[in-house]
Amino acid sequence: MGTGYELICLFCPSKHHTSCQSHIMSRPELKNFRRIVVKVGSSLLIDSAAGEVRAKWLAALAADIAKLHADGRDVLVVSSGSIALGRSRLKLPRGPLKLEESQAAAAVGQIALARIWSEVLGHHGIGAGQILVTLQDTEERRRYLNARSTIGKLLEWRAVPIINENDTVATNEIRYGDNDRLAARVATMASADLLVLLSDIDGLYTAPPGANPDAKLIPIVESVTAEIEGMAGAAESELSRGGMYTKIEAAKIATTAGTHMIIASGKADHPLQRITDGGLCTWFLTPANPVTARKRWIAGSLEPKGTLTIDAGAVTALRAGKSLLPAGVIKVEGDFARGDAVIVRGPDTHEIGRGLVAYDADNAEKIKGRSSPDVMVILGITGRAEMIHRDDLVISGSRS
Repeated sequence: MGTGYELICLFCPSKHHTSCQSHIMSRPELKNFRRIVVKVGSSLLIDSAAGEVRAKWLAALAADIAKLHADGRDVLVVSSGSIALGRSRLKLPRGPLKLEESQAAAAVGQIALARIWSEVLGHHGIGAGQILVTLQDTEERRRYLNARSTIGKLLEWRAVPIINENDTVATNEIRYGDNDRLAARVATMASADLLVLLSDIDGLYTAPPGANPDAKLIPIVESVTAEIEGMAGAAESELSRGGMYTKIEAAKIATTAGTHMIIASGKADHPLQRITDGGLCTWFLTPANPVTARKRWIAGSLEPKGTLTIDAGAVTALRAGKSLLPAGVIKVEGDFARGDAVIVRGPDTHEIGRGLVAYDADNAEKIKGRSSPDVMVILGITGRAEMIHRDDLVISGSRS
C-alpha cells in the first residue's frame, strides 16, 4: 500500500483486512456524492521554508476540483493559509504572533489567498467566491441562514466558494481555532453529503504512526465511539492548528448532520484523484443524509417560537414538496425572528409541520396573504420568495 503500515478492520473478529477485503471494496466513491467540501490546511498549501504557496501542488488540486465540477458536482473549499501568507508578505520574523499581529497578518494574507484560488480555478474556467465566516455565523440561526443562502447562490451560479475563518476579527474567545471543525460546520450548513479533510497523514491510525511503528490504518469508521476518540493524537505540524483530535471532532459534527467524511493525505499531487483511485484514507460513514438529518434537527431539537396558519391550497402544496409562500399564510402568531422555528398549521388548526421562517414576526404579518412580487413593495426591500423554504421545512407524516 505504500506506507508499511497495516490496515485494521473494526468490524471483524480478526481485526485484519487480509480476511476482510469486502469492507475495502464496499467503501463509497467520490463520484457518488452531490456536494463535496474539501478542507485544505496551511501545512499543505504553504511551503513552510519559503512562506509561499506550493504552486504546482495547488494546480494539481485545482485540476481535481475542476474534474469533479465538470461532472456536475458542487465543490466548496475551506482553505487555511491567510496568516501564514500574510506574515510571509509582510516579512514578519518567525515565532508566536500576538492577537493583533495575527489579525493584521490575516488581513494581508486573505487578499493574497483569494487571488491565488481565483487564478488556479479560473485556469479551468471556474469562478471563485470568497466567504469569511466567524463562529457566530455558524451558531446563530439568523447569520447561519444568511451564510447558507450566500453559499447556495454561489453554487447555483456554478462558482466554487472559498471559505475561511475571518481571522481579522476573530478573537481567541470567539473562534474555532482550527479549520477541521469549521469545515464540518460549513459542510452541515451547505447540506454537503461529503467532507474531505486533506491532511499530512493518510487517515486515522490506531496510534500516532510517527511514534509507533505498529500503528494500523483504519479504512472505515461506521461510528465515532470512545475507542475511536481515544486514538486521536496531537498536532505535529508547525503550521497546522489542528491535530487528529480536531479531525475526530469534525467527524462527530459531520456524521451527526448526515455528512460522510474522509481523512486523506494531501501531500502528493492530485490528492482527490488519489482517493478516487483507491488510495489510503479513512472514511467516516453516516446512515443519514444531510436533508433528513437537518429536518430531524428542525423537527425535534428546536423550540418553536410562533405559529403560521395556512390555507388549504398551501397545505396541498406543502404536502407535494413545495415551499411555503407568503400568499398561503392567513394568520401569524408569536414573537419570532428570522431563522427561528415555527409551527405550521392548516385552516383546521391541525399541525402540518415545522420549519425555519425567513421573516421576523412583524414582516411576516405585513406580507401574509400577498403574492411574492408584492413583498418588495410592502417591505421596501427584495426579500425571500418563500416564507419557509422546503429545505427548512418538515412535514408531519401522520397529520392532515
